[in-house]
Amino acid sequence: MADVLILATLATKADEARYLQGQVRDLDLSCTMIDVSLDAGGRVLDGAEKFGAMVDAADRVLAQVLEATQHSAKVVIGLGGGTGGEIVMNVLRALPITFPKLLVTTLPFDPRAALADNSIILVPTLADLAGLNVMVREALENAAFMAAGLCKKSRTDELLDISPSVGVTGLGATEGAVSPLIAALSAQGRESMVFHSNGYGGAAFARFAKNGAFNAVVDLTPHEITRMHIAGAHVAMPERFSAGSDLPRVVLPGAMNFIGLGQLDLIPEQYLARPHYAHTAQFTHVKLSLDEMAQVTTILAQALNAMDGPVSVILPMGGFSHHDRPGGAIQDQKLRQVCHDTFQADLDKNIRVTVLDAHIFEASVTETILTQLDAFLP
Repeated sequence: MADVLILATLATKADEARYLQGQVRDLDLSCTMIDVSLDAGGRVLDGAEKFGAMVDAADRVLAQVLEATQHSAKVVIGLGGGTGGEIVMNVLRALPITFPKLLVTTLPFDPRAALADNSIILVPTLADLAGLNVMVREALENAAFMAAGLCKKSRTDELLDISPSVGVTGLGATEGAVSPLIAALSAQGRESMVFHSNGYGGAAFARFAKNGAFNAVVDLTPHEITRMHIAGAHVAMPERFSAGSDLPRVVLPGAMNFIGLGQLDLIPEQYLARPHYAHTAQFTHVKLSLDEMAQVTTILAQALNAMDGPVSVILPMGGFSHHDRPGGAIQDQKLRQVCHDTFQADLDKNIRVTVLDAHIFEASVTETILTQLDAFLP
């Protein structure tokens, strides 16, 4: 068994894989290569046939890779362009969340969706993986040194070495509520783990919730429900509002008052007609309509009703995000009232709803979250 596994389509990337293997061995590490080439029999595959062959290639080696990671292997390095990179990515995604894994690639795809719930380190080659050259060798050497450093880390026998924390969701638009909450939890001796509720971080939040990473959840920023049901970029995350349903959960409508769209000059006219603001050069926040707020609040209420563990909801009626306050670009008390009324109508009566005349950033909101968590936790 080897310290490092290299996954590559040797039918097309043999020279690059052997060079990487040599670099790893020069660093006094044992190394094994595993071929993930398509079994095409020399034929050109198109469409669904090729996709099926790619899935088969990943499935063919997955058991072998998993066994190695449970024994001597300390790092897995994947090497690939378009097709090979996707095959390798499917294998890496199936490994334990925290197991060290690297992907050396030209990045022929948007990596956000593929990496949303995984700790995969990307090593971009910039130049295509089409033979060795100064740029490709540099990237492969970097990957070898990264692997060597990761191999030095002491690990327990448990691959998913995660301690129970309070899972928290946040955004820049709710940072003024997240930061004091994290500080207060720390002062109580409680560890927290914050996930960026930007359409991608929720996938990691759900995966960690399923794997026992949390002893409670503060879904302070369920903003992703607007991306999933109204508009905005997001990865598929069917368990975003159901994973860890047995956990104690405190929920606030943080950033539920807007949809997150792209850069301002690319926003469709139908959204520019609404109140909005440029959050950064890349992202624009557009205020929800009253009907949209009722829609997403109903969906969230239904998800909370299906929870197995204790749930409470806190409604800070002074504002749900940093621009939802007097003078803010999208402040709207009517929108908050729709959220309030819909929750009151749709939530099961056993779910406690606490209404505060305060902005989500105010200290009284943090104190209420802590009080309700204390009632749920030992």
